Amino acid sequence: MAVAKPLLKYLDKAEIKYEIVPHKKVYTAYDLAQTLGEKLDGIAKTLLVKVELPKVDKKGKHFILVIPASYRANFQKIKKQLKAKKVEMAVEKTLKKMKLNPGAITPFGGYHKLEILLDKALLKTKQALVSAGAHTEALRVRMNDLHVKEGATLGQFGDKAKLKLQKAVKKAKKVAKKTVKKAKKALKKKKR
Repeated sequence: MAVAKPLLKYLDKAEIKYEIVPHKKVYTAYDLAQTLGEKLDGIAKTLLVKVELPKVDKKGKHFILVIPASYRANFQKIKKQLKAKKVEMAVEKTLKKMKLNPGAITPFGGYHKLEILLDKALLKTKQALVSAGAHTEALRVRMNDLHVKEGATLGQFGDKAKLKLQKAVKKAKKVAKKTVKKAKKALKKKKR
């Protein structure tokens, strides 16, 4: 599935510069970093959260949370900054009802008619890869554009996680080949 044309029209109209980055099918920001060989801090993870605010009805209000892929969402920090009663992940049923693709939510609040909560750690990187609404393409955008042109609420909404990317696949294949060769040699010796 490619980037939706209405999204590209929205970005052009909002004057948000982007680069389309094709990749193999992935479902998480971690897998995107792994696939493209990018640092986790240069990938934006996008989640839909439900926030129960004091002056909003009890159904809550939805926000798009954008944090570095190297972070975990911290609902207590979101709750404190927004002075909310409760913060939780939106359920998949809600995503479908809002026509959001699970695992491929774009961080463009104006496009989805939702407010954005942007972790200030992302502003340390000038550009980051973000979801394009598809599992086979991402967008490289300036984080300042996301902050300013999308009117994102800036804050500290996550905590650094101890995630590390796996070693290169080629190296793993080499090790696997060596292991298979050793096993075959061992079987030959055993048969003699």
